[in-house]
Amino acid sequence: MQSKLTQLNVIETLEKNYMPYSMSVIISRALPEIDGLKPSHRKLLYTMFKMGLLKGAKTKSANIVGQTMKLNPHGDGAIYETMVRLTRGNEALLHPLIDSKGNFGKNYSKEMAYAAPRYTEAKLEEICQELFKDIHKDTVDFVPNYDNTMQEPKLLPTTFPNILVNPNMGIAVGMASSICSFNLQEVCKATVEFLKNEEVDISQYLKGPDFSSGGQFILNKSEFKGIYNTGRGTFHLRGKYRYDKVNNCIEIYEIPYTTTTEAIIEKIIELVKAGKIKEINDIRDETDKEGLKITIDLKRNTDAEHLMNRLYKMTTLQDTFSCNFNLLINGNPRVLGVKEIIKEWTVFRIRCIKRQLAFDVKQKSERLHLLKGLEKILLDIDKAVKIVKDTKKDKEVIPNLMKGFEVDEIQAEFIADIKLRNFNQEYILNKTKDIQVLQKEIKNLEDTLKSDNKINRLIIKELEAVSEKYGKPRKTEVIEEQHVEVVSEEVLIEDYKVKYFLTKESYLKKVTLASLRSSSNGHKLKDDDVIIQEIEGNNKSDLLLFSSKQVVYKIRGYELEDKKTSSLGDYLMNLLSLGDDEKIIYMAATDDYSGHMLFFYKNGKCAKIPLESYQTKTNRKQLANAYSNESPLVYIEHITEDKELVAVSSIKKVLVFNTEGINAKTTRSSIGIQVLKSKNNSTLTNIIAPENVSFADMDYYKGKVPAIGTFLKKEDSLQKAGPIQTSML
Repeated sequence: MQSKLTQLNVIETLEKNYMPYSMSVIISRALPEIDGLKPSHRKLLYTMFKMGLLKGAKTKSANIVGQTMKLNPHGDGAIYETMVRLTRGNEALLHPLIDSKGNFGKNYSKEMAYAAPRYTEAKLEEICQELFKDIHKDTVDFVPNYDNTMQEPKLLPTTFPNILVNPNMGIAVGMASSICSFNLQEVCKATVEFLKNEEVDISQYLKGPDFSSGGQFILNKSEFKGIYNTGRGTFHLRGKYRYDKVNNCIEIYEIPYTTTTEAIIEKIIELVKAGKIKEINDIRDETDKEGLKITIDLKRNTDAEHLMNRLYKMTTLQDTFSCNFNLLINGNPRVLGVKEIIKEWTVFRIRCIKRQLAFDVKQKSERLHLLKGLEKILLDIDKAVKIVKDTKKDKEVIPNLMKGFEVDEIQAEFIADIKLRNFNQEYILNKTKDIQVLQKEIKNLEDTLKSDNKINRLIIKELEAVSEKYGKPRKTEVIEEQHVEVVSEEVLIEDYKVKYFLTKESYLKKVTLASLRSSSNGHKLKDDDVIIQEIEGNNKSDLLLFSSKQVVYKIRGYELEDKKTSSLGDYLMNLLSLGDDEKIIYMAATDDYSGHMLFFYKNGKCAKIPLESYQTKTNRKQLANAYSNESPLVYIEHITEDKELVAVSSIKKVLVFNTEGINAKTTRSSIGIQVLKSKNNSTLTNIIAPENVSFADMDYYKGKVPAIGTFLKKEDSLQKAGPIQTSML
């Protein structure tokens, strides 16, 4: 039997199979709605509400999970995990929705596992009254559950913006949601002010996020304004600590909401083992019933504040929260700013109130209608009794009462259902007394229903009541960014003395002084290679490498690996991506960019450039036009203070001069000023340090620049040809 290969259109297959799946995940699972709940949360809470757990005693969690499966078919494990996060014991929410008993783990610990549902108990927290208020009054739509055996609410008619009060995170298909929590009192206040004036600046009332884990929120006003407006952005959280002088230890008692105690401890241990942190003797997790606590034992004379600033930089003790306020509005995913979320919630809440008012009007109108029918038999109670008594067939009682008293069928049914003992004037009078009260209540309800201002006042009253009853002080402290010490990367790097070696074949080697002392052999070099320069510096020094193409390359000392003398070093052609005909001719190491660079040219001129001219605010790796190209370079040197030098011309004229006579130029490419004047087309050929010459009378050659110089005497000699680096020119 020959098999047939069926060609499938990939796009059609995706649309048919994957698109429904992705939409299901987005709409029915991952994203919260305007009531602040995902479907799994809502199904669980509604099940507990129907079980009478709002006012009743706690029941086993296993019982709750089992009952919830009637609405949520995703399995008991997923349901219980959802339940755990909503409990008071887990401490994930600012305002827990479930009152728990037993071990529900901790949100700040990945290893502190929760107990099985057969061991724990739970009921709804009191604040859930606000989530379910008037749910029986048609405030929200109900839909069938997955097997059409029950009805469940599409949303809960929450009386406060729960979407902003408790954090929510979810990953859908192609989109995600990450909503931070805010303080309940601040949210209620901001919403009240918004209802009074939609143009209000809510940042005056909503100071920033507030998390159940506490810690500190670092406020950058411009960045957070963007989050308020767009619903996207990031902000920083950091933990809190106290220093125990007696025991010389740091106690961390609050950490960012986004991390765990294990992550922090593991990272600190890693830093200690790597030698990046040397001030710590021991670290341990001392979390107990009193709450979270990480204890760090310090070595003597450790600056606790400085150490903590480094730990903030290097661990998740300072962490980032990425905001993506993505939620479902009428079934559509939308990313909203905080003010827009408040606006959408007020629209939703107004709709709930109107539905509740309409329900009350309908119920009271129906009651009024029945009482008006009852009022009519007051005129002749005996007649009503006689009609019922004289009617031969049961089915004719209602029609006869309708004819006898001119009432409709519903009123007649109500009259017929009154017990015989209640067919007396007193009973009927007592019942019909409510007619005027009901008429007044109905009129008030209808007036409220027609007035947006009255509805707004109702919502404001509810918000104020919620704020007063359930509001708590902020847990997360707000600190402005300018009050936070910024630790640069260099602070985290160890500093020590080193020596830098530059070779003719463009190898650069950084060697620690300890390594130099312990080395018995000389430097390893390639054949025919020689060291042309060696300078002392620090691991944190900035290294300036001047090339033959008027370019200066900048490297941070710590960016180079420490080498042994037995190593060739770093090959600068590769490290700096030098051109084929480009060489490094000089290097200078500096910590503060003090001093000057001296550039002597063949035309006898010298440019004295402040080293700070090579300093940049940004970490630029190279600067063009590092020195002039108008005349060939003869000599280059970095000096920290003025000194005497010896200039030699091509006709053996010699000038001893002091560099203080050379005026500094701020432009790096300046050719400078004349030092050695030309005679008979003579040129500058060398610059030599005074200790490298042998003169009987040094003063004989001294002069102020510019000068032609004096012919070298026969008895005097230039012992050395000048600095080794000149051989590179």
